[in-house]
Amino acid sequence: MKKLIIIPAYNEEANIVKTVESIERDAVGFDYIVINDCSTDRTKEICEEHGFHYVDLPINLGIGGAVQTGYKYAWENGYDMAVQVDGDGQHDPEFLELMAEYLEIHQVDMVIGSRFIEKQGFQSSGMRRVGIRFFSGLIRLMTGKTITDPTSGLRMAGRNVIELFSKDYPRDYPEPESVVAILRKGLKVAEVPVIMREREGGVSSISMKKSVYYMVKVTLAILIERIRR
Repeated sequence: MKKLIIIPAYNEEANIVKTVESIERDAVGFDYIVINDCSTDRTKEICEEHGFHYVDLPINLGIGGAVQTGYKYAWENGYDMAVQVDGDGQHDPEFLELMAEYLEIHQVDMVIGSRFIEKQGFQSSGMRRVGIRFFSGLIRLMTGKTITDPTSGLRMAGRNVIELFSKDYPRDYPEPESVVAILRKGLKVAEVPVIMREREGGVSSISMKKSVYYMVKVTLAILIERIRR
């Protein structure tokens, strides 16, 4: 089984070395590709200096475009599984083999790493947890499926989802919307418990000012996804 780790990175000079080195140490059997989303800091230079595998985007596409680039790379290079691991170091690569085994053994199409099943490790801020519960309820209403951590970026996809996401992927804040899209297609999504870490450096792409926009935009996108399918 060919397995690829997609690392979307925008201005992650403070974290990218630790992230890649932890993958090389703890995710044996996985390839990886850093998607440098036209960073304005030294992310690209650091990748070059350390000999990391990376794709350099000429313009900033945002998280959705960066992740879709990774799925395109995975599809075109024949990978059987692809997993998103954020460049900020919050996702622990020690859980990737467990996720891969679960996906293969249980024959599901996507496995999401959830921090809320066993409630260990970093649980996100109080405001974001409110938003996460809201999206979990909305997804259950739209699809009948309970997803405890719908905003988790730690998600492993099988070959059919790789193909789907390589062709069509939400632009920004894509996790809840894309989960609804594949559930509406009748594909199987499961969750496994993971432990996430708090960001050690850099700045989150979702600021306090963007939180309201995030809630409204994703809610509308999910409702539109429900209608058009």
